[in-house]
Amino acid sequence: MAEPVLRRSLGLADVTLFFIIAASNLQWVAAAAVTGPSSLVVWAVGWACMFLPLSIVVVFLSSRHPDEGGLYVWSKRAFGPFAGFLSGWTYWTSNLPYFPALLYFMAGNLLFVHGGRASVLSGSPTYFITISLIGLAFATFLNVLGLDIEKWLNNVGAASRWSVTLVLIGLGVFAWHKFGMATPVSAATVRPGLSVTDLIFWSTIAFAWTGPEAISFMAGEVKQARRTIGYALAMAAPVIAIIYVGGTAAVLAILPPDQTNAIYGVMQSIGTAASRIGWDFITPVAAILVMISCLASAGAWLGAVARLPFVAGLDAYLPKGFGRMHPRWGSPVAALCTQAIIAAAFIFLGQGGTSVRGAYDVLVSTTVISTLIPFLLLFASAFPLSAGPPRPEDLRPVGGRFTVLLAAMIGFLTTLIAVILALVPPANEPNKALALVKILGLTGAMVGGGVAFYAAAARRKRKLAAAEAAVVARP
Repeated sequence: MAEPVLRRSLGLADVTLFFIIAASNLQWVAAAAVTGPSSLVVWAVGWACMFLPLSIVVVFLSSRHPDEGGLYVWSKRAFGPFAGFLSGWTYWTSNLPYFPALLYFMAGNLLFVHGGRASVLSGSPTYFITISLIGLAFATFLNVLGLDIEKWLNNVGAASRWSVTLVLIGLGVFAWHKFGMATPVSAATVRPGLSVTDLIFWSTIAFAWTGPEAISFMAGEVKQARRTIGYALAMAAPVIAIIYVGGTAAVLAILPPDQTNAIYGVMQSIGTAASRIGWDFITPVAAILVMISCLASAGAWLGAVARLPFVAGLDAYLPKGFGRMHPRWGSPVAALCTQAIIAAAFIFLGQGGTSVRGAYDVLVSTTVISTLIPFLLLFASAFPLSAGPPRPEDLRPVGGRFTVLLAAMIGFLTTLIAVILALVPPANEPNKALALVKILGLTGAMVGGGVAFYAAAARRKRKLAAAEAAVVARP
């Protein structure tokens, strides 16, 4: 099958806004604020140990190997077809539980469109499932229409996320000046704890700082990808940091941690501050902005990760249909529709036998573990792929290959520790054994499915090669 011609749909501005919407999320701001002022230090540590190393490695590898598929291709080049397939498979499937978690967050914040939290719906699984399915269908539909159309959702979503963050920070500064800090900040409260709950949170923050790798999956659809990806990430990085650190500080200024909800704490803070100063009209506007930004995140990730089974289809490790682009829209329709169906199933599976909050925690933990597994291969790939003399197209950091390898080593260790910590159920989980079984079961099913697919495809390839060799050998 001839490889399809990819459309170069994304320019520098599109990629910059893609990074903002894909590498940041207000759900992590709410989760961080729940842990108190120490989260600000954890954000800084996470930036140094995950975001910075990951950015260095991704920018370098994207400049040297700007191929569609990103880490799939890098792992394949470094360690062979099985490593490449497994990294792409685990990354792709890990996003299937991520979409429900993200859409649950959207549904929780959407309750504020009417000016306040709807107490009846806030604990209703039916409400959260329905809104999540609608959001998933909408984001998938735009991706099927192609990047030329879907990129505008990303762009508007990035602007919405930045706007609502500025509103949150502005309200936080006003609340601090008018009423004082709702959360006491001192040397004692800023110091990170080392309890089990605190350590679990560290793994979540490590995951929150991921995202720079996503655009590399669509490198074949980026204009002048070797340079554009690095420059766009440099422009987006400060915005991402402000969203996380500034947003968390603002929530802490408005609400104490024990009154902050991990699912919709951002809108809870905006609603509380707006009500105090008599600006209630801000709350529904902010809720709509959060909803748009969440839809854009879902759309961005649906589109990006769909390129992984697309490349695997080209390599014949998945059915060939995955490796075809729509002739009119230039989108991997089979991959997009398949992952939407599976993600919808995860919405129901995650909810089974638990509360809304319990389902959210299971989905987040499963996502953290299964997403971080391919990062082990990504960081390890930097060692063999950075070898050799510098090339004209390389975007090497100051310090050259030494800096790339140091970043890869730090990122690898951070990822390994985060995976281990994510296995521990949260302290407020009423059924820890069930939660652990769900996390391990969902993760194991995703990894095991990939191994089974690869083994079956490898057998088919061997049989086909043997048959072709037999035909050639005939007199």
